[in-house]
Amino acid sequence: MGRIIALANQKGGVGKTTTAINLAASLATLEKKVLLIDADPQANASSGLGVDVSQVDCSIYNCIIDNVDAREAIYTTDIEGLDIIPSHIDLVGAEIEMLQLKNREKVIKNLLEPVRGDYDFVLIDCSPSLGLITVNSLTAADSVIIPVQCEYFALEGISKLLNTIRIIKSNLNPSLEVEGFLLTMYDSRLRLANQIYDEVKRHFQELVFNTVIQRNVRLSEAPSHGLPCILYDADSTGAKNHLSLAREVIAKHEK
Repeated sequence: MGRIIALANQKGGVGKTTTAINLAASLATLEKKVLLIDADPQANASSGLGVDVSQVDCSIYNCIIDNVDAREAIYTTDIEGLDIIPSHIDLVGAEIEMLQLKNREKVIKNLLEPVRGDYDFVLIDCSPSLGLITVNSLTAADSVIIPVQCEYFALEGISKLLNTIRIIKSNLNPSLEVEGFLLTMYDSRLRLANQIYDEVKRHFQELVFNTVIQRNVRLSEAPSHGLPCILYDADSTGAKNHLSLAREVIAKHEK
C-alpha cells in the first residue's frame, strides 16, 4: 500500500512545489513507483514536470467535482516510474463547489484509495493556503512534509499549520503524523540561515530532516525547462540534495 505524503505550508515561496517535483523525481530515480498529485490551482508542479496544462483533458479538478476515476487523470512523465495527476486553474473555484458535497473533507482520500496500491509513494503538492483542498489533502495523507525557508519569517505561520494538523488529527484523520520539517533555500554563508537552522532543530529535534536543500541556481532554472533538477543537471547541488532527501524518506519507511 503506497504511503501518501502531503507537502504543506500555507506560507508561499518556501520551496514546497520545488520539493514536490524533485522529491518525486528522486524517489522514482531510486526505483520507487511514485504518483504526484498537483493540488495547487497554479499548476506549477504540473508544468515543472513538462505537462502542458492548457492541453490537459482531465485533471484533479475533474476527479474532485465530476467524480471522474483518478486513473483517467494520471499522466506519465519523462521519468520512468513517475506519474502525475495534474492541476487546472478551475481548481480555484473548486472549494466553493465542494461545499455542497457530502463528506467534503474526504473527497481526495476517497478518490486516491483505489490507486494508492499501485504506487510506493503518493505525494500531494498542496496550495499555499489552509483551505478545503489542503484540508482534503491532509485528511488523505499518512504524513506531511513541512518545508521551512531559511529566512527571517520562517517560523511564522508554522504554529497555525501545526494547529490545523492537530484539528485534522482529532476530527478527520487520527493517523496523520508529521513526516518531517525540511529546511529549504539554505545558504551556509549567511549567519541568519544558520540561526534559523539551529532554531528549527531546537524546536522540532528529530522531526527535522538531516538533509538541507541548499540555494542552487540549477534548481531554480529546471522548472522553466519542464524538467526536475535530476534530468536538467544530475550533478547539481539541487539534484544531490533531493536524492539525499529521497533516501532519507525511503530509509524511514523501510525500517
